[in-house]
Amino acid sequence: MPEEDLVDIKFRLYDGSDIGPFRYSATSTVDMLKQRIVSDWPKGKTIVPKAVNEVKLISSGKILDNNKTVGQCKVPFGDVPGGFVIMHVVVQPSLAKTKTGIFHRISTESHCICMILLSLPSMA
Repeated sequence: MPEEDLVDIKFRLYDGSDIGPFRYSATSTVDMLKQRIVSDWPKGKTIVPKAVNEVKLISSGKILDNNKTVGQCKVPFGDVPGGFVIMHVVVQPSLAKTKTGIFHRISTESHCICMILLSLPSMA
């Protein structure tokens, strides 16, 4: 495989740490990248994806579709020889876990709500 068909990708996690960089073929799919992220997820993180469908990859401000290839996701400008692409990783737990876990925990904790009240001039 020619060297120009390979892309070095680093995955940036929610806390600023990284997974990688890893070298991928331009024909590798986003789904393949997500599988690698789930299998290589660092130990000791508070948020851990349980499955590939809980992972979202963002590159150049766009959420990447699972069926897209790395070659289709590359930014045409900014390719730095010897550099790598940084993709941001967002973990979005499945809806079933969210309903029983996070939302339930938030609703039982005390919290504040801010409200802005506007006073309109009277028309008298």
